[in-house]
Amino acid sequence: MAVTSITNAIAAYNATLKAATGEADPQQGTGAANGQDFATLLRDGAKAAIDTGKKSELLSEQALAGKADVRDVVAAVNNAALTLQTVVAVRDKVISAYNSILQMPI
Repeated sequence: MAVTSITNAIAAYNATLKAATGEADPQQGTGAANGQDFATLLRDGAKAAIDTGKKSELLSEQALAGKADVRDVVAAVNNAALTLQTVVAVRDKVISAYNSILQMPI
């Protein structure tokens, strides 16, 4: 179970990186060609981060009840922590970009 979620997270990060750098799969087209804009990308990322946190909480509750493997719980919590760090880094970059735009001369 943990290997699948980590693999999915890595695939999601790679897809986001490819979409951000314009190296999307030619068969799928670019994000803009599919109607995906920056706001949609951020919204989907936020939803994925929330889902990761909820899954981690659910596994933690199951572990307390003795119904989940400790390794799965640790992997889920680490995955949630990594997701939170990524969200914070993106937030910091967005704020930095916004501040740079505000300081541009007109």
